[in-house]
Amino acid sequence: MAAPAPTLAPSAVAAELRRGSDALGRFTGAIARNRKAAFGLVLLLLLSVVAAAPQLFTGRDPQALLGGSQQLPSGTYWLGTTNTGQDVYSQLIWGTRLTLIITVVAGGLASFVSVVIGVAAAYLGGWTDRLLSLLTDVFLIIPTLPLLIIMAAYLTGAGTDAIILALVVTGWAFSARQLRAQGLSLRTRDFLEAARVRGERPFYIIMVEILPTMTSLIVANFMGLSTYMVATAAGLQYLGLGNTSEVTWGTMLHYAEENGAIFPGGNPFWVLAPGFAVVLMGAAFAFLNYAFDEIGNPALRSFRRRRAKPAA
Repeated sequence: MAAPAPTLAPSAVAAELRRGSDALGRFTGAIARNRKAAFGLVLLLLLSVVAAAPQLFTGRDPQALLGGSQQLPSGTYWLGTTNTGQDVYSQLIWGTRLTLIITVVAGGLASFVSVVIGVAAAYLGGWTDRLLSLLTDVFLIIPTLPLLIIMAAYLTGAGTDAIILALVVTGWAFSARQLRAQGLSLRTRDFLEAARVRGERPFYIIMVEILPTMTSLIVANFMGLSTYMVATAAGLQYLGLGNTSEVTWGTMLHYAEENGAIFPGGNPFWVLAPGFAVVLMGAAFAFLNYAFDEIGNPALRSFRRRRAKPAA
């Protein structure tokens, strides 16, 4: 007869639920106490709503030829028109979706690669650590911008997939180095030694024992990578790499520069609107990162409390 599957006692289940609730409470509390983090969260939620339902904010087709060439903002066209009469405001709204997708997917994949390589190198050690560290060092010393341009140029016309692949390949190494350093500091902790004595497998130790203790650092790395991704993706598309027929903030900048929008007789809002939007999205990820800094750095929390007391 097969042995019954082990079950958690009610007290253990309650303890796990309390720990999850405490973690969520610390995060929401950190956001509430930090105005920059709260601003970043609100801004990111707003951008997510625009990306999910752009038709709620504009009823125009971003590719439709509606007005004259490079008209200035008016009651009909809030941000003016492009050189072919397309509505800049509609392009800005619809471009939010693909820009956010590229940022989040590229940031998530780069974070995943950095976690796998960094944590595996730290915990497994030996030749695995040396090999993965060598791979990380190679990608750290390769000039990023030339590599990005070469990759994206060879993948010209492939669209979003090409941009994401180029960003992931060039963006994971620095975070992997940070995670390896953090993992090395955990290797000799008592709870890991206890897991080894129990005979737990390395995969279990990494997934259940190590990664939960590094959650704040992993999320912080994702936020930092996303800030890098939104700016770099827009830069690549501004240079004309990838599929320029797709509507993103980067392709808007590309066509605006190509058609002299910033020169006399042009529509400067064709440049200013997507440029400002890129800055806002990058700021949203950067500001939200403050909350994770406060959770993962006890010294930072105590410093903020000490600073708040004299003000009170």
